[in-house]
Amino acid sequence: MSRHVALLRGVNLGKRQVKSAELIAVFEAMGFANVKTLLASGNVLFDGAAPERGKIETALQRHFGFEIGTVLRTQAQMRALVARDPFQGRLENTDTKLYVTFLAEPDARTLPMPCGIPGDFEVVELTEREVFMLAFRLPNGRFGLGMEQVGKHFGTKRLWTSRNFNTVLKAAA
Repeated sequence: MSRHVALLRGVNLGKRQVKSAELIAVFEAMGFANVKTLLASGNVLFDGAAPERGKIETALQRHFGFEIGTVLRTQAQMRALVARDPFQGRLENTDTKLYVTFLAEPDARTLPMPCGIPGDFEVVELTEREVFMLAFRLPNGRFGLGMEQVGKHFGTKRLWTSRNFNTVLKAAA
Protein backbone atom coordinates (compact mmCIF):
# COMPACT_ATOMS: atom_id res chain seq x y z
CA MET A 1 0.00 0.00 0.00
CA SER A 2 1.30 3.45 -0.96
CA ARG A 3 0.33 7.09 -0.53
CA HIS A 4 -1.08 8.51 -3.76
CA VAL A 5 -1.98 11.95 -5.08
CA ALA A 6 -4.89 12.47 -7.47
CA LEU A 7 -4.72 15.78 -9.33
CA LEU A 8 -8.18 16.55 -10.66
CA ARG A 9 -8.55 18.68 -13.77
CA GLY A 10 -10.93 21.62 -13.97
CA VAL A 11 -12.79 21.35 -10.68
CA ASN A 12 -14.27 24.23 -8.70
CA LEU A 13 -14.52 26.34 -11.83
CA GLY A 14 -17.93 27.72 -12.74
CA LYS A 15 -20.58 25.03 -12.36
CA ARG A 16 -18.00 22.26 -11.89
CA GLN A 17 -18.14 22.48 -8.10
CA VAL A 18 -16.67 19.63 -6.05
CA LYS A 19 -16.92 19.74 -2.27
CA SER A 20 -14.08 18.27 -0.21
CA ALA A 21 -16.36 16.15 1.97
CA GLU A 22 -17.95 14.58 -1.11
CA LEU A 23 -14.54 13.91 -2.68
CA ILE A 24 -13.39 12.18 0.46
CA ALA A 25 -16.57 10.07 0.54
CA VAL A 26 -16.14 9.00 -3.11
CA PHE A 27 -12.52 7.96 -2.57
CA GLU A 28 -13.39 6.12 0.63
CA ALA A 29 -16.23 4.30 -1.17
CA MET A 30 -13.61 3.08 -3.67
CA GLY A 31 -11.76 1.49 -0.76
CA PHE A 32 -9.00 4.02 -0.24
CA ALA A 33 -7.87 4.95 3.28
CA ASN A 34 -6.59 8.11 4.99
CA VAL A 35 -8.22 10.27 2.32
CA LYS A 36 -7.45 13.97 2.59
CA THR A 37 -8.05 16.90 0.25
CA LEU A 38 -5.47 19.61 -0.22
CA LEU A 39 -6.72 23.12 -1.00
CA ALA A 40 -9.86 23.54 -3.09
CA SER A 41 -8.21 22.97 -6.45
CA GLY A 42 -8.81 19.24 -6.79
CA ASN A 43 -5.97 17.53 -4.96
CA VAL A 44 -6.69 14.28 -3.13
CA LEU A 45 -4.17 12.32 -1.07
CA PHE A 46 -5.01 8.72 -0.18
CA ASP A 47 -3.55 5.34 0.77
CA GLY A 48 -4.14 2.17 -1.19
CA ALA A 49 -2.94 -0.24 -3.82
CA ALA A 50 -2.05 1.19 -7.22
CA PRO A 51 -5.21 3.03 -8.30
CA GLU A 52 -6.70 2.76 -11.78
CA ARG A 53 -7.32 6.18 -13.28
CA GLY A 54 -10.34 4.97 -15.24
CA LYS A 55 -12.08 3.62 -12.14
CA ILE A 56 -11.50 6.87 -10.28
CA GLU A 57 -12.78 8.97 -13.20
CA THR A 58 -15.87 6.76 -13.55
CA ALA A 59 -16.68 7.03 -9.83
CA LEU A 60 -16.21 10.81 -9.89
CA GLN A 61 -18.42 11.22 -12.96
CA ARG A 62 -21.17 9.08 -11.43
CA HIS A 63 -21.14 11.11 -8.23
CA PHE A 64 -20.68 14.64 -9.58
CA GLY A 65 -22.42 14.31 -12.96
CA PHE A 66 -19.56 15.52 -15.15
CA GLU A 67 -16.21 14.19 -16.36
CA ILE A 68 -13.23 14.87 -14.12
CA GLY A 69 -9.88 14.04 -15.66
CA THR A 70 -7.47 12.64 -13.12
CA VAL A 71 -3.68 12.62 -13.16
CA LEU A 72 -2.11 10.24 -10.64
CA ARG A 73 1.24 10.28 -8.89
CA THR A 74 2.54 8.56 -5.80
CA GLN A 75 3.60 10.77 -2.95
CA ALA A 76 7.10 9.30 -3.42
CA GLN A 77 7.08 10.55 -7.02
CA MET A 78 6.06 14.00 -5.79
CA ARG A 79 8.91 13.96 -3.27
CA ALA A 80 11.38 12.91 -5.97
CA LEU A 81 10.11 15.71 -8.19
CA VAL A 82 10.75 18.26 -5.42
CA ALA A 83 14.18 16.74 -4.66
CA ARG A 84 15.32 17.15 -8.27
CA ASP A 85 15.02 20.94 -7.73
CA PRO A 86 13.59 21.67 -11.20
CA PHE A 87 13.57 25.40 -10.53
CA GLN A 88 17.24 25.38 -9.49
CA GLY A 89 16.66 27.03 -6.15
CA ARG A 90 14.39 29.77 -7.47
CA LEU A 91 11.62 30.78 -5.10
CA GLU A 92 8.36 32.52 -5.75
CA ASN A 93 8.29 36.24 -5.13
CA THR A 94 6.04 39.16 -5.96
CA ASP A 95 7.06 39.03 -9.64
CA THR A 96 7.55 35.31 -10.29
CA LYS A 97 5.43 32.21 -9.72
CA LEU A 98 6.42 28.57 -10.24
CA TYR A 99 4.09 26.09 -11.96
CA VAL A 100 4.12 22.42 -12.88
CA THR A 101 1.97 20.90 -15.60
CA PHE A 102 1.38 17.20 -14.95
CA LEU A 103 0.55 14.83 -17.80
CA ALA A 104 -1.15 11.47 -17.37
CA GLU A 105 0.96 9.91 -20.13
CA PRO A 106 4.71 10.29 -20.78
CA ASP A 107 4.60 12.78 -23.62
CA ALA A 108 5.73 16.07 -22.06
CA ARG A 109 8.86 16.00 -24.21
CA THR A 110 6.72 16.61 -27.30
CA LEU A 111 6.64 20.28 -26.26
CA PRO A 112 8.94 22.20 -28.61
CA MET A 113 11.85 23.74 -26.73
CA PRO A 114 12.85 26.39 -25.94
CA CYS A 115 9.33 27.39 -24.95
CA GLY A 116 8.31 30.73 -23.55
CA ILE A 117 7.49 34.36 -24.15
CA PRO A 118 10.04 36.86 -22.78
CA GLY A 119 8.62 38.66 -19.76
CA ASP A 120 5.58 36.35 -19.66
CA PHE A 121 6.62 32.75 -19.00
CA GLU A 122 9.49 30.34 -19.50
CA VAL A 123 9.62 26.54 -19.48
CA VAL A 124 12.72 25.72 -17.45
CA GLU A 125 12.66 21.91 -17.47
CA LEU A 126 10.80 18.89 -18.83
CA THR A 127 10.56 15.32 -17.63
CA GLU A 128 8.59 12.62 -19.41
CA ARG A 129 5.39 13.62 -17.57
CA GLU A 130 5.97 17.14 -16.19
CA VAL A 131 6.58 20.64 -17.53
CA PHE A 132 8.16 23.15 -15.11
CA MET A 133 7.46 26.82 -15.79
CA LEU A 134 8.26 30.24 -14.42
CA ALA A 135 5.43 32.75 -14.78
CA PHE A 136 6.25 36.44 -14.60
CA ARG A 137 4.04 39.32 -13.43
CA LEU A 138 2.71 41.22 -16.40
CA PRO A 139 1.91 44.96 -16.44
CA ASN A 140 -1.77 44.13 -15.79
CA GLY A 141 -0.75 42.34 -12.56
CA ARG A 142 -1.58 38.85 -13.83
CA PHE A 143 0.98 36.08 -14.25
CA GLY A 144 2.12 34.20 -17.34
CA LEU A 145 -0.94 34.50 -19.55
CA GLY A 146 1.08 32.96 -22.40
CA MET A 147 1.34 29.71 -20.44
CA GLU A 148 -1.92 28.73 -22.08
CA GLN A 149 0.13 27.95 -25.20
CA VAL A 150 1.54 24.96 -23.27
CA GLY A 151 -2.02 23.82 -22.62
CA LYS A 152 -2.90 24.34 -26.28
CA HIS A 153 0.05 22.15 -27.27
CA PHE A 154 -1.30 19.27 -25.18
CA GLY A 155 -4.90 20.15 -26.04
CA THR A 156 -7.81 17.84 -25.31
CA LYS A 157 -6.18 14.72 -26.73
CA ARG A 158 -3.89 14.42 -23.72
CA LEU A 159 -4.89 14.56 -20.08
CA TRP A 160 -2.99 17.27 -18.20
CA THR A 161 -3.45 19.65 -15.30
CA SER A 162 -1.29 22.38 -13.77
CA ARG A 163 -0.46 23.26 -10.18
CA ASN A 164 1.44 25.99 -8.42
CA PHE A 165 4.70 24.55 -7.06
CA ASN A 166 3.62 25.44 -3.51
CA THR A 167 0.78 22.90 -3.92
CA VAL A 168 3.32 20.31 -5.10
CA LEU A 169 5.43 20.98 -2.01
CA LYS A 170 2.39 20.45 0.22
CA ALA A 171 1.44 17.21 -1.55
CA ALA A 172 5.00 15.94 -1.22
CA ALA A 173 5.06 16.70 2.51
